[in-house]
Amino acid sequence: MKNLFLIMIALTTIASFGQKQKKQPKTKALKYPTTEKIPVTDDYFGVKVTDNYRWLEDDKSPKTMAWVKAQNVVTYGYLDQIPFRNSLKARVEKLWNYEKISAPFKEGNFTYFYKNNGLQNQSVLYRKDASGAEEIFLDPNTFSKDGTSSLGGVDFSKDGSKVAYGISVGGSDWRSVIIMDALSRKIIEDTIVDVKFSGISWKGNDGFYYSSYDKPEGSELSAKTDQHKLYFHKLGSKQKEDKVIYGLDEKRRYVSGAVSEDNKYLFISAANSTSGNELYMMDLSTKKPKLITIVTGFENDVDVIDNVGSKLYILTNLKAPNKRIVTATFKKPTPENWKDFIPETDQVLTPSIGSGYFFANYMKDAISNIKQYNYEGKLVREVELPGIGTAGGFNGKKEDKTLYYSFTNYTTPGTIYSFEPKAGTSAVYQKPVLDFDGNDYESKQVFYTSKDGTKIPMIITHKRGVELNGKNPTILYGYGGFNVSLTPAFSIPNAVWLENGGVYAVPNLRGGGEYGKAWHDAGTKMQKQNVFDDFIAAAEYLIAEKYTSSDFLAIRGGSNGGLLVGATMTQRPDLMKVALPAVGVLDMLRYHTFTAGAGWGYDYGTANDSEEMFNYIYKYSPVQNVKTGAKYPATLVTTGDHDDRVVPAHSFKFAAELQAKQTGTNPTLIRIDVNAGHGAGKSVAALIQESVDIMSFTLFNMGIKELPSLKK
Repeated sequence: MKNLFLIMIALTTIASFGQKQKKQPKTKALKYPTTEKIPVTDDYFGVKVTDNYRWLEDDKSPKTMAWVKAQNVVTYGYLDQIPFRNSLKARVEKLWNYEKISAPFKEGNFTYFYKNNGLQNQSVLYRKDASGAEEIFLDPNTFSKDGTSSLGGVDFSKDGSKVAYGISVGGSDWRSVIIMDALSRKIIEDTIVDVKFSGISWKGNDGFYYSSYDKPEGSELSAKTDQHKLYFHKLGSKQKEDKVIYGLDEKRRYVSGAVSEDNKYLFISAANSTSGNELYMMDLSTKKPKLITIVTGFENDVDVIDNVGSKLYILTNLKAPNKRIVTATFKKPTPENWKDFIPETDQVLTPSIGSGYFFANYMKDAISNIKQYNYEGKLVREVELPGIGTAGGFNGKKEDKTLYYSFTNYTTPGTIYSFEPKAGTSAVYQKPVLDFDGNDYESKQVFYTSKDGTKIPMIITHKRGVELNGKNPTILYGYGGFNVSLTPAFSIPNAVWLENGGVYAVPNLRGGGEYGKAWHDAGTKMQKQNVFDDFIAAAEYLIAEKYTSSDFLAIRGGSNGGLLVGATMTQRPDLMKVALPAVGVLDMLRYHTFTAGAGWGYDYGTANDSEEMFNYIYKYSPVQNVKTGAKYPATLVTTGDHDDRVVPAHSFKFAAELQAKQTGTNPTLIRIDVNAGHGAGKSVAALIQESVDIMSFTLFNMGIKELPSLKK
């Protein structure tokens, strides 16, 4: 669920933002496709709940596919009428079209890096040798003609001579793994298939560990997957011979394995939800490694981040809601033997390691600050960052002499810096060149009061000197779940919005990880309404302070953020002009019956847990709370037909309910990407078109008739 899904919508009007709102431009009358009602009734603790659109859960049926096609005809017919849509696309493409280069990383005798020349659908993996000669190593753009197949992870053996890489087709979480000789770039074995939610971790050059589920009965895109297993694939053998290392007898939803950098230990994490895990280890230097327990139970998060010989360095939130690093030994690894190495502070800790140092990335009110420690736990320095924003990286091998990190915020495109750990100095390694001057904009953090009196931080970004007249088109973006922290980050569509006078606001809602475990827990299960209340209060703050008004406010969120938008618009349809729920978890009574959805129970609970939990979920579940006769905001639901993380049936049902029950003239449309999943790996062409369609819909429904000529 961690959503790497933060595609921001944008806007490119210049003069009309400050003008009096115009009447909504006329379009052809909308006639929605007929969505047949085939009632299915479930009994929850004596309460009968009718689901008229259960048939839309059958994602591969001809009837559902015909419905998808019919909905897209209506949606694209509507979007095609927006007169400035093509001009908007041209501007976004122009701004998007700049070279993007990743931080380099060394494997064997080569230095690898990703590069995109601007509008390539997928970034290309390059490498160069000691002489500096550069060559393409892997080009995902060759995987498919339309850019819908993507690279799903690349993992090298310790000496860099072997590599295994995953391929995702159509955005699915299912992967195929290709095994290659890295020096010759020749495929050396049969493809490993049906891999899901897995990293790859090599044991020398003998083989690697990976995780997957048994192939489910029914549709692999929606059928429940509930028992994850960790396998070892020995080079030279067939996949059917792969040994199950963990998960055969123990039923866990999420299992992963990682080999220590010195190839001495295997660490195994096992969990039943997205929060809390068990941790085990094996000594790979023995002939018959035994499973050794570090932590059992699922009350806390725990992970071994490094070792020096038999000394373990463990990251945990056990007795430390903001996380701490502790040490233990191989012979005495359990919690009663732990000793603080980097103690908990009042800020949330996310560490990385490289060059023989620890880097403690602390988050203060969603802003990064970095402290460097040696392996004795002594503070070396506080790293000076280029500004106020989000820093990430500072990771590498122990022998690396130089590390790299990225820095970004809402007005600063992601820039890569080199860092010399011994001297503590930084230098620009790769700075993007694009037609956008961040100095023309400002971000400020405010703290507003939610319904129950809790103070919530929010960063508001806009052009310098913006007039607070209540007429500024404003995007309110939120997530609020799964311990995910929303920190400042640059996006092209958002830049276009800002350069034309738009306001962009991001509150750090409860349910996120910005203030540790307590903040996360305050937005889960029977406290989930806190998240929606925080979001509603953010909208009310923006309106009260005259950044915007209900006529110029759009709310947006994806995945768990799609639930946020769905719940907010059904509870307060008067509050916003436009609602944009993307790949949302919208049928809360049934989310746990699809793919790995049952693993989200820590955040949501399920309708089957108890009568109390059912009643609580039933009260806010978006699909079940669309009211007949209500006037909902203009709504564009977005999803992908290959989304096997949050299955598209959520979005299908929500759109069907809105179209059947909505009154008034606001459109309620659904845009369904074909051969696309939850968001990861989506092609640049698809990202641009999606952002343009969302922007166009938003602007058009705020009453803008036309865009003036773009000056850039």
